Amino acid sequence: MTWWAWMVLGAVLLGAELFAVDAQFYLVFLGVSAAVVGLATLFGIVLPEWGQWLAFAVISLAFFLTFRKALYEKLRSGGQGFENTISGDSVTVTDNLEPGANARAEYRGTEWTIRNVGATAITAGSRAKVVKADGVTLHVEAE
Repeated sequence: MTWWAWMVLGAVLLGAELFAVDAQFYLVFLGVSAAVVGLATLFGIVLPEWGQWLAFAVISLAFFLTFRKALYEKLRSGGQGFENTISGDSVTVTDNLEPGANARAEYRGTEWTIRNVGATAITAGSRAKVVKADGVTLHVEAE
């Protein structure tokens, strides 16, 4: 096959995986393998057609065996092992903050709205513990 036919095959396989079906990354690696064979042909590596198909199969198997499982597990794990929580962090309160009241405070270099969800007032200049984040509002209570 010509180099551009391999590239078209690679694009079709990649597109089918990314836009149409969830084939668990099999079509991605087939598409990349087709593109590799197309690029090799473009840059002057001349193989008979059966050699191109053999190279395609070998490259595909190599990709499957070395990359597919690890990549699939990382992308489909749902973020296991990654904690994206700010609960338990501390923030300095700049104004007196009564229970249920809102104020502004700097946290991680950004101005946030903070809400006192605790039962006691938080005095200006003291630290408060972040209970949870609700959008751009931090729910805090006295430490």
